[in-house]
Amino acid sequence: MTNNIRRFLGTVAAVGALGIGSYTVPAGAEMIGTGRAMPQRSERERMRALVARPEVAQKLETLGVLSKDAQARIDALTDSEIVSLAGRIDALPAGAMSDQNWLLVIIIILLLVIAL
Repeated sequence: MTNNIRRFLGTVAAVGALGIGSYTVPAGAEMIGTGRAMPQRSERERMRALVARPEVAQKLETLGVLSKDAQARIDALTDSEIVSLAGRIDALPAGAMSDQNWLLVIIIILLLVIAL
């Protein structure tokens, strides 16, 4: 009888080990946004980094604003003002001419073609 109990317990243990060992958690594949994939800097930090860039600091100084004054002004803005400012800066054309400038260039080219 003890041999039958051992066989039974061995079978239960083997089935249990196979059951637990073969259990897998289903994998989830979904698209994740950039915000989850990369840590986002705050808008305030992004504006500070923008003002700290040498070409921006130089342009601000030609306009009469020192870099340290610009940093202080950024620190004085509220969160909603920072978000608004960052949105307006993001909407600007990056290193390109605006639509009005292109229109002006086309008009000048047309005038030169007509004149010649």
